[in-house]
Amino acid sequence: MPPVKTFGERIADALVEDGLLSRQQVEELLEQQKKEGTRLLKLILEKSYISDIDMVVSMGRVLKTPPVNLARMGIHPDVSALVSKELSLNHKILPVSRLDNRLFLAMADPLNVLALDDVKQTTKLEVVPLIASEKAIVDKINSLDSRSTSMQDIIEAQQQADLDSDVENLQLSQEPAEELSTDQLAASTEEGPVIKLANLILVQAVRDRASDIHIEPFEKSVRLRYRIDGALMDAQPPPKNLQVALISRLKIMSNLDIAERRLSQDGRIRMKVGAKDIDLRVSFLPTVHGEKVVLRVLDKSNLSASIEKLGMDDETLRRFRAAVDAPHGLLLVTGPTGSGKTTTLYSALNELNSPDYNIVTVEDPVEFQIPGINQVPVKKDIGLTFASVLRSILRQDPDIIMIGEIRDEETAEIAVEAALTGHQVLSTMHCNDAPGAISRLDDMGIAPFLISSSVIIACAQRLMRRICRVCREPVIYPPKMFQDLGIDPNVFEGVTLHRGRGCERCKDSGYSGRAAIIEAMTVSDEIRKLVIDRVSAMEIGKVAVKQGMKTLRMVALDKAREGLSTLEQVLVLTSAH
Repeated sequence: MPPVKTFGERIADALVEDGLLSRQQVEELLEQQKKEGTRLLKLILEKSYISDIDMVVSMGRVLKTPPVNLARMGIHPDVSALVSKELSLNHKILPVSRLDNRLFLAMADPLNVLALDDVKQTTKLEVVPLIASEKAIVDKINSLDSRSTSMQDIIEAQQQADLDSDVENLQLSQEPAEELSTDQLAASTEEGPVIKLANLILVQAVRDRASDIHIEPFEKSVRLRYRIDGALMDAQPPPKNLQVALISRLKIMSNLDIAERRLSQDGRIRMKVGAKDIDLRVSFLPTVHGEKVVLRVLDKSNLSASIEKLGMDDETLRRFRAAVDAPHGLLLVTGPTGSGKTTTLYSALNELNSPDYNIVTVEDPVEFQIPGINQVPVKKDIGLTFASVLRSILRQDPDIIMIGEIRDEETAEIAVEAALTGHQVLSTMHCNDAPGAISRLDDMGIAPFLISSSVIIACAQRLMRRICRVCREPVIYPPKMFQDLGIDPNVFEGVTLHRGRGCERCKDSGYSGRAAIIEAMTVSDEIRKLVIDRVSAMEIGKVAVKQGMKTLRMVALDKAREGLSTLEQVLVLTSAH
């Protein structure tokens, strides 16, 4: 008699039947489950093989429970109030509608008998289970919780308050914002609308998966923008007359001086949204019409736990892992600001993190705090620079060193010296491609023979926008377009290209989420000779390609062929050579 399959295995079989998983992927996941003891369904979602929606549909089919799309569903406040927020979050459930004596309940786990009993006992109604993803339920609970505090509510409330107190008439004779006293500023930040406004802006950024928040003052208005999947998107702006109080509130949350408005300031905010721990790096910059604020959202749940989750192809992954496993040497990741370089290094550190190693990092600032790793923040104002910290680190008997960024000759010299004296050194740099990292070190004054002996791998990275899975559709381009863009049409022979049509879920952008594309150049003996001869980065790149390196353009084209991204993204992110 064959063994009875677990619930997770039944779902996996359904996903295979639906063409969403391959049998080989399921076998690999089952092996990983045996080693780690992690739930099979959790592993499937962690590896991003399928979306939450696909999982819900397949689970509903197996359990014979109808799936529900909460993102598109309006829920009446009287219905959601039937179950307390605490109970909803505890069981990951949410009432969605009521018909006579029946209550339709969205559940992440329709087999949760305790949740069903609690709801029946609380509501005295007959419960009809529906299935939805845990993330969709938590997001909907949070959005319902703040439904009475929208930007429009705050604006309308403030307009009414202005009318009641004749603020509009007083505005003409009011002193400029710079003349407000510290006491007045502190008092204004404690007002209800200001606190609600600041919280709303931060929470909305987390819900929309924004990486940055921009609050920009102009003469008669304030602009609010979120950077989502690399693109800046306008949001409903806050009232102009709350500008100074809002910025002061953010300064208080960042533990900064609210009286100082002439100089730039940097701070940090820590907060919890739902089950997520969020860190925000905050920067204030004085402009003509007030202080501009940019908040970088650092979501720890986005930090990859392993190198495999970075989405590299097999050959690039093999090269990168060989460098990470090397006993010593310099590993460089290059790319522009916001391309995910630091996240890639953290993923490597997560795998190296072990009681056997003394791991020390020097960063400006420390973006993610990892237990077991000694992390040192740079403080230039007191002379704690990359170079000075690195000198101290080398006296701390380190095995592995991570440098947030190599910016100058002094830091580069110490990094190379450390790599040559038996330490493993990981760092980032600003340049366009992997071979360019060699030239950048040369420009900094590092001798070519030292570069060739210390660097074991140089990588270049970009973040490529993923097509939204909900509105993904095929698209056909004319052959002449490929010729004009310098792409061989045969590259896509027999392949269907896709794009996102635009929908509510992706805010009509056609994209949802981003994936890293990485080119990895292993420094072979032949390349070492070219480095010593000071051959150009272009020539080094040609040799690296002959030795099997995939350029950023090649990796991006692979993503387009696989249907993960679009041809437009290939052209935006990568150059033809």
